[in-house]
Amino acid sequence: MASFFAVLRRLYLSIYNWTVFIGWFQVLFLALKTLKESGHEQVYNAVEKPLLLAQSAAVLEILHGLIGLVRSPISSTLPQIGSRLYLTWGILWSFPEIRTHILVSSLVISWSITEIIRYSFFGVKETFGFAPSWHLWLRYSTFLVLYPTGISSEVGLIYFALPYIKASEKYCIRMPNKWNFSFDYFYAAILALGIYVPGSPHLYRYMLGQRKRALSKSKKE
Repeated sequence: MASFFAVLRRLYLSIYNWTVFIGWFQVLFLALKTLKESGHEQVYNAVEKPLLLAQSAAVLEILHGLIGLVRSPISSTLPQIGSRLYLTWGILWSFPEIRTHILVSSLVISWSITEIIRYSFFGVKETFGFAPSWHLWLRYSTFLVLYPTGISSEVGLIYFALPYIKASEKYCIRMPNKWNFSFDYFYAAILALGIYVPGSPHLYRYMLGQRKRALSKSKKE
């Protein structure tokens, strides 16, 4: 019975990783094609559907960690996925005015290259039981450049969206109401920016530690 569940787990994770890989590959292809043919102003419109689907699929990774399907700690998975979902739905989808900014291009290119490498790495590993050393190196090295460019794009887009958030009052809850509760999405966005300040270096150091462990383990093997 245990072996049956092990096979089922590998089959499910293989399908999951390759499916999301295809989604991110489509995002990168459309982003680069649109940049070349139409300019950065049209990139979001070109990638919106696969971007929303591929990024939303990452919610399952939280579930995977919670039920023990993978060994990734929730403490690192949750903030990474949470910030991505916030940018995808809470900023880009919610405020069309920001979609033509050039940082959208740097964001989706940084995200998609990162995720193409990551999902293909785990896809190969789950499908064949191992991943080649060059793939391992890419998995744990490309973030050295792509994490800073991605994070900078995320912070920039939140900052440039602030005037539109404030003017629209979208997602705000005003008093008085039956819940006796108020919420201002503008100040929530400012709080999100504040979280990036200590959070980004912490995650970067965590990934550096991961890289050191993974590559040193690979050398020993």
